[in-house]
Amino acid sequence: MEDFSFLDLFWAIFIIYAFLAYLMALFWVVADLFRDHSTSGWVKAAWVVLLIVFPLLGLLVYLLARGQGMAERTTRDRVEEEREFDDHVRDVARSEDPATRIARAKELLDAGTIDQGEFDALKRAALSS
Repeated sequence: MEDFSFLDLFWAIFIIYAFLAYLMALFWVVADLFRDHSTSGWVKAAWVVLLIVFPLLGLLVYLLARGQGMAERTTRDRVEEEREFDDHVRDVARSEDPATRIARAKELLDAGTIDQGEFDALKRAALSS
């Protein structure tokens, strides 16, 4: 049995790295393909067949033909996710706990701004939310 040389080890690491990079690119392409709602089902099926029959060639052709749109869709989705997250954070920060809402209603009752019936309604609303 022959010992591995440094070159054999380097070559094995390079091959593994290249294969993992190919798999990552393939997963990104398939995810982008199914995320794109403007492409018809037949076109998506054709791309999948091309990626299965000619994996490396199909991947390169997809990246050349649709790479710019892929970047735009990714950017648009990230901006939308960030906007939704910011809206959620604003909603959570804006909402008050029931105790604060009841205390505020009590201040209005003590000031004479609202009557006891309105205070009770505000209290029920705060406790039910």
